[in-house]
Amino acid sequence: MGFGSNVHSQAPEKVTLLVDGTRFVVNPQIFTAHPDTMLGRMFGPGREYNFTRPNEKGEYEIAEGISATVFRTVLDYYKTGIINCPDGISIPDLRDTCDYLCINFDFNTIRCQDLSALLHELSNDGAHKQFDHYLEELILPIMVGCAKKGERECHIVVLTDEDSVDWDEDHPPPMGEEYSQILYSSKLYRFFKYIENRDVAKTVLKERGLKNIRIGIEGYPTCKEKIKRRPGGRSEVIYNYVQRPFIQMSWEKEEGKSRHVDFQCVRSKSLTNLVAAGEDVLEDQEILMHHPPQVDELDRLNAPLSQMASNDFQD
Repeated sequence: MGFGSNVHSQAPEKVTLLVDGTRFVVNPQIFTAHPDTMLGRMFGPGREYNFTRPNEKGEYEIAEGISATVFRTVLDYYKTGIINCPDGISIPDLRDTCDYLCINFDFNTIRCQDLSALLHELSNDGAHKQFDHYLEELILPIMVGCAKKGERECHIVVLTDEDSVDWDEDHPPPMGEEYSQILYSSKLYRFFKYIENRDVAKTVLKERGLKNIRIGIEGYPTCKEKIKRRPGGRSEVIYNYVQRPFIQMSWEKEEGKSRHVDFQCVRSKSLTNLVAAGEDVLEDQEILMHHPPQVDELDRLNAPLSQMASNDFQD
């Protein structure tokens, strides 16, 4: 009997699902109570005929890459609304199966002995949603500000609400921290304390199309501790550093690399007059005729091994 609407008092039909080489003969009516799942859309009242087609034996081959053992466990959801995860089935495998079948993976659905693994997955879900909020409300405005200045990347240091930055104007920190953007947020600081949350944040940023993503913990100078007098009257300011999270990312395809060929010629002397400038132009043209353009280090790294000189591998 086909999937027509004139079932009336006919006996419930059976369908055969082929998963990982194992056949499951089920009554498709168990899927009707869950129309938002994949199997509910396949066999529910609003059947999607084009979703999948049976093979020559009338069997539906579904859930490619999912083991039959995990699928048998997930079938309980359509009978009881609960998935009882037995020993021997990992929570990540169960999670992947639920995602494939469009089954909500939450505490109301999953029952298992390994609470640590279950809570880990739930934390990843929560971290993903939380960082989406932080990205839109806190991080994106800073990135837009950098873009308006012509920047192609952004380095953000996350400080707590209680942190304060007091640098000596005459002796700023020597490491280039003045180019970092400061974000005061104790909530984001606590979020980034966990390496798992930093991994989730990287995933979110990649999903949003950002490149060259780095998230970690680094020392950041907040205020000067003391001033040392060096021989010759030179002063050196010693700063107090605190360990704080940072985010670095770019919105260009390749950071620091031009899409065009650059013929660069570095001059060590300055031009003093137009006559000297004309002579330098002639010298530059001669250099370009006899010497190839400089090779970008990224080009060396991306070049095939057969094209790299043997001395490139020397220390």
